[in-house]
Amino acid sequence: MQAVQCKMARTALGLGVRDLAAAAGVSADTVARFERGDTLKDRTVAALQAALETAGVIFIDENGEGPGVRLRKPSEAPHGV
Repeated sequence: MQAVQCKMARTALGLGVRDLAAAAGVSADTVARFERGDTLKDRTVAALQAALETAGVIFIDENGEGPGVRLRKPSEAPHGV
């Protein structure tokens, strides 16, 4: 996951930095640093990505047109999110 994807996904879900931080088990400062482009440990990025995927985000790989995100259809989203 790239920083821009994190911010797009968080915004699409209507989550604040603190909301994502709580869901991923990291600090709000960590989320903000990542979205600014700072390099984080792989496991921290994985925790952020997992939290966003659990909330219904699908990450679209770079395919020559830039990375992106998509939201799962409501019927595909996990319950309790």
